[in-house]
Amino acid sequence: MDTKLDRRRILKAAAVGTAAAAGPWFIRDLHAADDIKIAGIHDASGGLDIYGRPMIDVLTLAVEEANAAGGLLGRQLTLINYDPQSNIQYYTQYATEAATKEKVAVVLAGITSASREAIRPVLKRFNTLYFYNTQYEGGVCDRNCFCTGSTPAQTVEKLIPYAMKKFNGKKIYVLAADYNYGQITSKWVKKFTQENGGTIVQTDFFPLDVTDFGPTIKKIQAAKPDIVVSVLVGGSHISFYRQWAATGMKKQIPMASTTFGVGNEHVVTNPEEHNGILAAYAYFQEVKSPANADYIKRYQKRFGEKAAPLTELAMMTYHGFNLWAAAVKKAGTVDRMKVIEALEGNMSFTGPGGKTTIDPATHHAVLDVYLAEAQNRQFKVLESFSQQKPADTAAVCDLKKNPNENQQYVIDVKV
Repeated sequence: MDTKLDRRRILKAAAVGTAAAAGPWFIRDLHAADDIKIAGIHDASGGLDIYGRPMIDVLTLAVEEANAAGGLLGRQLTLINYDPQSNIQYYTQYATEAATKEKVAVVLAGITSASREAIRPVLKRFNTLYFYNTQYEGGVCDRNCFCTGSTPAQTVEKLIPYAMKKFNGKKIYVLAADYNYGQITSKWVKKFTQENGGTIVQTDFFPLDVTDFGPTIKKIQAAKPDIVVSVLVGGSHISFYRQWAATGMKKQIPMASTTFGVGNEHVVTNPEEHNGILAAYAYFQEVKSPANADYIKRYQKRFGEKAAPLTELAMMTYHGFNLWAAAVKKAGTVDRMKVIEALEGNMSFTGPGGKTTIDPATHHAVLDVYLAEAQNRQFKVLESFSQQKPADTAAVCDLKKNPNENQQYVIDVKV
């Protein structure tokens, strides 16, 4: 895929008109004074744009469809999209602008945990509701924040034993992004590996800008693991899959990943580089259901048949928006606390990804989870698991008992 051309298509579809770096852009250019404003802060450029572009498209379509159906509470919605360009400073700047200058009702934002932790305290300070719709390592405990993405107890717990059984392997080598997602998720990989009778041979961490994996591949060759588990993140880390295949190692050692595919890595790599990689998420575009088939038709009609394939991050953005909209309707207002209380009433939404229900104690989501294998630029869904609870975060967070909690716990993964 020509990523530059794809970026231009995405930005045009999102009504940017000019480069995303020029600042925020509005989905309704001529908005009335009584419109309900919402904000999206997702990377349309920079190293994390492989995740952000589908999220922008999905949020754009969700707002357009809501407005076409009459809006919310008899008012139209105005979506303000910000491109933080994969720069943490801009996440903070745009979260502040959305909350103070634009006075939005809700912000849907963030990809990495670092970006979330830049946004979350700002929105807490200014009493602006926050939805984080990205899979992550778990542990956020904040009544002002709702997390709809999957956590390790929902996905990694399924992925590791399946990979060990399928590949008949006990020795695992882990490659992970060097920030809290990679560091904590690699501990979960170790936990589930050991619980299933395996061992971690080595865990290596990489900054997000690393592109040369040659020395690491030599280390893996020397270690001779049975399985490689990738917890790599971002556009630069795609280089690993290409270099791994180029050395011939892909034919020798199978792979599972907690991240491969959520940035459409299976689209920008070729089948020889990705066939056989296992992954587990709360959504794959290949999920077979009437709701998913209908949504894909609407999505492709709006953005074209060559639109970036839908990912968990994109679909949970759609689910997150609809959960917020349902709570607004139930509350009869966009008032933050009344919407939070509505969401805490076991609010659920059934859509293309299955059923998503807000767990009131953690503000995380009970999700349907799918295990799949990359095959020829698509995923083949192998198994599904209904209504998986965020047990990891539930072990450290109870907002019913402690509604004033405001932190991310680093969950003590027993290994």
